[in-house]
Formats: sequence, structure tokens, C-alpha cells
Amino acid sequence: MTVLDAHARTGGLARINPVAKLGVSALIAIPLILTLDPVSASTALVLECVLFLFAGIGWREFWLRTWPVWLAAPLTGLTIALYGETSGTVYVDWFVLRVSEGSLALALATMLRVLAIALPSVVLFITVDPTDLADGLAQIVRLPARFVLGALAGLRMVGLFIDDWRALELARRARGVADRGRIRRFFGMAFALLVLSIRRGAKLATAMEARGFGAPVARTWARESRFGWREWMLLAVGAAISALAIIAAVATGAWNFILGPA
Repeated sequence: MTVLDAHARTGGLARINPVAKLGVSALIAIPLILTLDPVSASTALVLECVLFLFAGIGWREFWLRTWPVWLAAPLTGLTIALYGETSGTVYVDWFVLRVSEGSLALALATMLRVLAIALPSVVLFITVDPTDLADGLAQIVRLPARFVLGALAGLRMVGLFIDDWRALELARRARGVADRGRIRRFFGMAFALLVLSIRRGAKLATAMEARGFGAPVARTWARESRFGWREWMLLAVGAAISALAIIAAVATGAWNFILGPA
């Protein structure tokens, strides 16, 4: 566990069941997926900022974890602005690029939509422990235990990939075969890492089978996964954010149901 992870899991949301965090992310995302307008996305984003205050993470950690989202959202908006549907006044018309009033409005709505959907997912899952998530999915959602435990074991092995990659790189440098041909070196190391991962996965699967993880019986769990008032309150907050975003969009006439008839 890194220092950032340890700090994040002492926040107010750390004690809430990860299943509730999955649920609130879905509650916020589904209405925003069904519409493409700046009002609903901006309303949800403002309300989400209030929710972020209870995550117990500092501003430095917040930016370190969410910078890919802040980078992807403007790039997505730029693409829509340049190649989106043309309507209204045309500001730029050159070759395949056409920037218009309609494409700029669509770009703004898309950028806000990406932020409103992605940010709560990233912030909420900073506080998720993989083992707690596996317990919740198996005990509360009733997913198959073999699937949940296999996914948990695989997730626990992800951190070893970085160490293996570094070890392979140092070994190749020590042998003097990493000084040139970066593309060739990358594919060679990727293939070696793939072989190593397959071997490790096979050994892990055999060890888990030997310990009875795949037994076709109802298994017991070391830790009980609870779903109480805190989890229901978080789901209610997510539902309220979605409802207020929809109400604001409908009241201003900005609601744009993208699955409706053309």
C-alpha cells in the first residue's frame, strides 16, 4: 500500500462499503449518459465537488489521481469542436476542419459530461480496498465466488508487473542489450513479461485450487461485508445529484435525450 493509498483510506468515505460506491457511480453516470447538454453535466459536477470534500483526500492527492481526467476532457472537447456536427454560425472552415456555433456548444457539453462522469468514479475508488470490494461483490451482490476471488487474485498481481518490468529492464541493461532499438526492446520485454505472467498465473491457479478456492460448495468469508445506513445514505446522495441534474436540464430546456428519435 502506498502512502497516498494509506492516507486516502482514512477519509470519511473509507468506511463505506465499496458496493455502495459502485452504485453511486452508476446512479450519477446513467442520467448523464442519456443526455448531452451542459446544464445537467455542470449541475452534477458542482454537486459532486461537495461530495469530494468528504472523501478525506488532500488537494495534492486529488490532482495526482485525477490529472488524466482533466487532460482527457479538454482533448475530447477539442475533437468534437473540430469535427462535430455543424450548426449555426461557422467560424472556421478549412479542409476537414469546421468549427461552428453548434460544434462548440457540443464540445462544451461533452467536456463537462466527461468530467462529471469520470471524476466521482476516480475519487470514490481511491478509498476502495480490493479485498473489501471482493467481499462486497460476493456477499451482497451475490456474484460467483470463483469469479470474485479469481479477479481479486489477478488484481493483487498487477502491482508485480511494474516490478517485473523493472527487473527485466535492469537485466537487459546488465547484459548490454538495452542500449539501442527501443521499439524492438519494448516488444521483446513485453513478450517476456507475457510469458512470465502466464507462468505465474498458472502457478497461482494451481495453488488456489489446492487450497479449496474452487470447491463447488457454499464458502464462508473471513470478514462480513455490511451494508448499512451509511451505504444507503451515499446512494441517496447519488440519486439526489442525478435528480437535481435532470430537473435543472429539463427546467432550462437544455435536456437533450440522445437515445430519442432523430
